[in-house]
Amino acid sequence: MSDHPYVPRDLKLIDYVPVSLSQSTILTVYIGASILLVSLIWILSGCSKLRKVDRLLMCWWAFTGLTHMVLEGYFVFSPEFYKDKTSCYLAEVWKEYSKGDSRYAARDAGVVAVEGITAVLEGPASLLAVYAILKGKSYSYILQFAISLGQLYGTAVYFITALLEGDNFATSSYYYYAYYVAANASWIVIPTIISVRCWNKICAAFNSAQGQRKTKTRRD
Repeated sequence: MSDHPYVPRDLKLIDYVPVSLSQSTILTVYIGASILLVSLIWILSGCSKLRKVDRLLMCWWAFTGLTHMVLEGYFVFSPEFYKDKTSCYLAEVWKEYSKGDSRYAARDAGVVAVEGITAVLEGPASLLAVYAILKGKSYSYILQFAISLGQLYGTAVYFITALLEGDNFATSSYYYYAYYVAANASWIVIPTIISVRCWNKICAAFNSAQGQRKTKTRRD
């Protein structure tokens, strides 16, 4: 089938196969898997002496890391997901999400590039952040700061390129706000909060080190 629900209507998707899973099924599986993952990380991290904020950060980095690697990774390496006839869950996710941003179905170069970097670099780095927090590694804050800046940059590019291209890729206002806006909001709000926190931690550590050096110099 070549007919599709996406905008613009003249978008050519040869052999397009309609979404077979309902929106409620797709969201239920995604939300359920996310809750299960976060709950597992929260319970396991409870065996450590970490503060609640660090345990919450571990949950976030595990969630966002697997989202980048699994969901976005599938999109990047499956250019013809819209032709899938097997009801593969990951293909169904992107067929559904494309109702809010048809650039995914159209394989827009900018979107593929951003998602590729996110899946290949930021995904594994996010899982490394889980380990760094758990083990109290010295590079933990720098790593979290770098990933968060990368997420903010990628999200900014994602929205700005859409604006420059006319911002007309959603089938309706509902899908525009539910998928394009709301589904991406977390990757603006949370990375911003983490960036500020890590910046303050890094500055505090630097100031503390400077103070110790000055004290040592005076004693010498």
